[in-house]
Amino acid sequence: MRLKVAMMFGGKSVEHEVSVISGIQALHSMNTEKYEVIPVYLTKKNEMYTGPGIGDIENYKDIDSLLKNSRRVIMVNDNDRVSLNEYPAKKFSKNYSQEIDVVFPVVHGTNVEDGALQGYLKTMGIPFVGCDVTASAVGMDKYIQKQILKKAGVPVLDALIFTMSDYSETDKMMDRIEKEIGYPVIVKPVNLGSSVGISIAKDRTSLTAAVDDAFRYATRVLCEHAISKLREVNCSVLGDENEAEASECEEPLHSEDILSYEDKYVSNSKGSGSKGMASVARVIPAEITKEKREEIREMAVKAFKALCCNGVARIDFMIDEENGSLYFNEINTIPGSLAFYLWEPVGVPYRDLLDRMIGLSLKRKRTEDNLTFTFDTNILNSASLSGSKGGKL
Repeated sequence: MRLKVAMMFGGKSVEHEVSVISGIQALHSMNTEKYEVIPVYLTKKNEMYTGPGIGDIENYKDIDSLLKNSRRVIMVNDNDRVSLNEYPAKKFSKNYSQEIDVVFPVVHGTNVEDGALQGYLKTMGIPFVGCDVTASAVGMDKYIQKQILKKAGVPVLDALIFTMSDYSETDKMMDRIEKEIGYPVIVKPVNLGSSVGISIAKDRTSLTAAVDDAFRYATRVLCEHAISKLREVNCSVLGDENEAEASECEEPLHSEDILSYEDKYVSNSKGSGSKGMASVARVIPAEITKEKREEIREMAVKAFKALCCNGVARIDFMIDEENGSLYFNEINTIPGSLAFYLWEPVGVPYRDLLDRMIGLSLKRKRTEDNLTFTFDTNILNSASLSGSKGGKL
């Protein structure tokens, strides 16, 4: 019997469209002899839809029409079996209901990749592919992950973090950035990907514009010194916190100081339909020494394990060509195109990669099922709303 996999993509995120591309790529690469794949589209309101047209990228040119010809569903756990049920339910006719065994989220950005969706799936009691709630949340927070990795011995650039209250005193904030970081400075929303809201400032005027732009997308903004002679190298990791392995390394090419959203998803797909991160101009394998390649791959695995990741992640590194120093830049816990293009060069076809990711999710579920999550006491037998010592009611 085939395992029923709900391939979930979209969601309330500025990376919504990118997720649709990544999700449908994965959908069409699954082993259909082993898995029955049910495509599930999350709208920008996080409503769930399924149907025969959901897995066709051409239908997303007219989403209103697509939704009219699809079923809205909700997830229901009934007696430890999870299903997608038609919503709202029809009163006088048979309602759609599809049992599922595992959810495969291929989502990017806030509200979906940051632990929110993972928390919902965990509460529903359904196994899901990828990082758990904590690792997903930490993986989206560029500042928190820096602190963890610094403690773990992974080199990171020092950074300043600013909140909305700091933003209300702009001049004071600018003065601190200039004093403690200096130009050039890179400004980033703390919890976004796909280069959205990220820019480099080389003077006060451009710094003001960069901060304004970053605060459009997040309530916290991170600033760090921008490496002038920067070389970027990325590496993917597959596994969990116990065992993990690294992919081939790549060097992405870009038209500006940083790899922009346009570089990633637009400029390399004009005229042929976007292929997501798979269409980015890149050099694979990266033209680096054998020693540097192994240093990056070892550091990628170290970072992946330190953040307790699961499934596939892509880790982006920075090389300062002035002195050869290597720094962790950020982790993508659900990378665009699931970074399949980094695994094929080391002998892991996309279909096998997806299979191994599902296997890791089921392994985690088996481990969790052996843990104790209840503790029997008689506290409720003696509980009282008045005069209960130590109570918090």
